[in-house]
Amino acid sequence: MPAVAVSVDIVLLTLRAGRLCVLVIQRAGEPFRGSWALPGGFVGPDEDLDTSALRQLAEETGVTTAGHLEQLRTYGCPQRDPRGRVVSVAYLALLPNLPQPTTGRDGPRARWWPVGDLDSADGPTLAFDHPQIVVDGVERARSKLEYTPLAAAFCEEPFTLADLRRVYEAAWGVALDPPNFRRKVLSTPGFVVAVGQRASPRGGGRPAELYRRGAATALYPPLLRRTV
Repeated sequence: MPAVAVSVDIVLLTLRAGRLCVLVIQRAGEPFRGSWALPGGFVGPDEDLDTSALRQLAEETGVTTAGHLEQLRTYGCPQRDPRGRVVSVAYLALLPNLPQPTTGRDGPRARWWPVGDLDSADGPTLAFDHPQIVVDGVERARSKLEYTPLAAAFCEEPFTLADLRRVYEAAWGVALDPPNFRRKVLSTPGFVVAVGQRASPRGGGRPAELYRRGAATALYPPLLRRTV
């Protein structure tokens, strides 16, 4: 049998200062020393894939919980890793309000990078095929916001509808009409549930009602990007 290694790579997304950001680490060793990369690495001989993803996320970044975690897709181009034949199983993870990550043993630095800045002149040089993995992960997240209640994974409960709307605006890169957004969310069965409390807004004004995630696993009708 040919020798093939298996690795995992994690596209971890959160919102920071109202922007959709992805977690990257700076590589300390070859190949691609000094370049930025997604957290991840080789799967141990006695590990399943999910366990490996969670372990490596904690070791490299100090993040010990992945919130929403799902397999994204598998990447198997023969030339994707100069060390040899490596097949990577990529994951998409979402968490709200994550702090600056701690330095781990596999990299000297880890940081959040705004997704919108990745292709700019000041953006990072990503190693391996991680630019494509990030693109695929971000698009998966953006698409799932239309058809599932995944946006609530970015919000700490309880949250206001304005908090939820800002998730969509940051992920989609568009401004949404607040009344239209409110109407669509509250008319979607099982999307959110009022907790019977109100939040005092900064600077005064009318207190906003607080919500938690409902029991729905799919949104019907969906909140399509072109109609919200």
